[in-house]
Amino acid sequence: MRRSLIVADAACKSHLTGFGHPERPERFDAICTALQSTGLLRQNNWRKARRAMEDELLLCHTLGYVRTVQHEVAQTGQLAMLSTGDTVICPASYDAALLAAGGVLTGIEAVLGSDAATSFVVSRPPGHHACSDRGMGFCLFNSIAIGARYAQLTAGLQRILIIDWDLHHGNGTQEIFDADPSVFYFSTHQAGIYPGTGAAQDWGSGEAIGTKMNFPIAPTTHAREEILAAVEGPLMRAMDDFKPELVLISCGFDAHSADPLGNLNLTDEDFGTLTRLALQIAERHAHSRVVSVLEGGYNLQALATASVAHVKVLQE
Repeated sequence: MRRSLIVADAACKSHLTGFGHPERPERFDAICTALQSTGLLRQNNWRKARRAMEDELLLCHTLGYVRTVQHEVAQTGQLAMLSTGDTVICPASYDAALLAAGGVLTGIEAVLGSDAATSFVVSRPPGHHACSDRGMGFCLFNSIAIGARYAQLTAGLQRILIIDWDLHHGNGTQEIFDADPSVFYFSTHQAGIYPGTGAAQDWGSGEAIGTKMNFPIAPTTHAREEILAAVEGPLMRAMDDFKPELVLISCGFDAHSADPLGNLNLTDEDFGTLTRLALQIAERHAHSRVVSVLEGGYNLQALATASVAHVKVLQE
């Protein structure tokens, strides 16, 4: 059985988004309750997230943008909209976002320090839409991107893979690494929806062409087969050349058939299969090191059961 860590801090529930908003604090409880009830979350495999430091945010974000978030959150009495995009903020949002980014760093520190082979970070707000100078799409800071840069800076890693199977394209993650060939970004996402990026022909820019791979998936009955085939085929082949030293997962569960925001048809079993494929890549090239980070997923029941399927495989 693989040593796997769950990083979770209930303080992330202090990030409030308002009545009816899909990215709500109950998401955290749905996942943690399901993991506890199935024995996957225990006292000996759980760790609280640390807060990211400002200089760690600056690994991926501009100082001007960080100051914008700090100022606007500080000025918010109850709920407001971040000026850069469609992200609700409240007085606790900056601190919650520091925990979200720091949770990824906690998971990476555990995996690179051999405390665990894999980790799953249960955090909010999500991050993969956050660009270097703009928050959007429910996201403030790009936690997984900060984690990738942190792993490179502190452990000297040369090649990192980010697998993003969220319903939506992680435009912020790709923007941050678009011209950087040391980070391979792979995304499957529903075609034609928010944020409108991630075309099939978008393979990065400059020296990084070929280290960005996008698979927009039409919402048909064959969607799940296309997503699995993209990972089993093109990604697996690309990784035999790229040889990542760490595998990071932008783990959105909103491609689930029950999710209210999309029309893809992944099942709990499919998320387990995707996790197993990611582990195969890590076992082959990255000393089995995988850090998975919660992104989307807005049907609470589907979020719970898919998380269980995901973590079961991480702990196999």
